[in-house]
Amino acid sequence: MGNDDAALKTCLLWLAAIIVVVGFATHSPLKMLVTYLLGVLGIAGVLLPDWDYFNRHFSRWPYPVTADERASLLPHASPFLRFASSPLRVIAYSAIYGYAIYKWWGYVFNDS
Repeated sequence: MGNDDAALKTCLLWLAAIIVVVGFATHSPLKMLVTYLLGVLGIAGVLLPDWDYFNRHFSRWPYPVTADERASLLPHASPFLRFASSPLRVIAYSAIYGYAIYKWWGYVFNDS
């Protein structure tokens, strides 16, 4: 769990740097606030879900995790395996985050 805290701290530091850059580039507190809110929501969407629960086959998602499933999902050799890619997750995250970044970029760097 210590890696989760380090990842959250690193992401929040990068978000703060992005907010500072947006502030200097646009001179708009509102655009800085929008960047902050979207960044925190984006970070929460990646770091907060119980990935052990979602790393099961999607047909098992409506059912609670059994003790056998929890035991098989416990510690992996690498912390990156905890975030194992499933095609459904990659497609959903790419579409949602891609659209959000596209809209954010248009809002923040629009001259009006």
